[in-house]
Amino acid sequence: MQGQSADPGARPRRTHRPGRHPVRLRHHPQPAAPMTAGDVTAWGPAGTPAGLFRLAPVRVERDLPLLSRWMNDPAVAAFWELSGPPARTADHVRAQLTGDGHSVPCLGILDGTPMSYWEIYRADLDPLARHYPARPYDTGLHVLIGAAGDRGRGLGSTLLRTVADLALDHRPASPRVVAEPDLRNTSCVTAFLKAGFRFSAEADLPAKRAALMIRDRSLRHLL
Repeated sequence: MQGQSADPGARPRRTHRPGRHPVRLRHHPQPAAPMTAGDVTAWGPAGTPAGLFRLAPVRVERDLPLLSRWMNDPAVAAFWELSGPPARTADHVRAQLTGDGHSVPCLGILDGTPMSYWEIYRADLDPLARHYPARPYDTGLHVLIGAAGDRGRGLGSTLLRTVADLALDHRPASPRVVAEPDLRNTSCVTAFLKAGFRFSAEADLPAKRAALMIRDRSLRHLL
């Protein structure tokens, strides 16, 4: 994840940009079925120990000031590398909104308050698929926790489990949810483990060495 002591680092800056350069798997050709904002909105709210949580697709004109503030937090900027003027964050988000439909940028809203940023994407059609044994319809996610007060108290792992389970519940063709936090970010990796992900492997990505974290559909009720 990004932005919590257990959160920064779940997104590979410069490694791949969700929604760009789709990858066709040689052994598992799949139709480029988009993951739309409407699909994610339809997941609806979910009750969590921390409160009622839902994902709301980003609207740049409305959400840019908040997102830019989060991206300029040093704890977030260290891994997302989107600090600087708001236009830099806007370009990153718009690239997904106007891209090939494989990634949906969202705000995470807890009890009515926007408090996190998520990217939900088709990992099997993303450049990440070049770096791990992707399966058709793998769901990928990146996340940052925005407010410093929400970090370091277990909220990240609670929401990771919630979002992963929402994806598995509403994307029946998806066999698992994957993420690739920076291997150096031990608190982030720990949050994924507490959320029911398993450590699968280390992956050498262009911009970092990552921990490949997987939440399997077949194991979700055991972990």
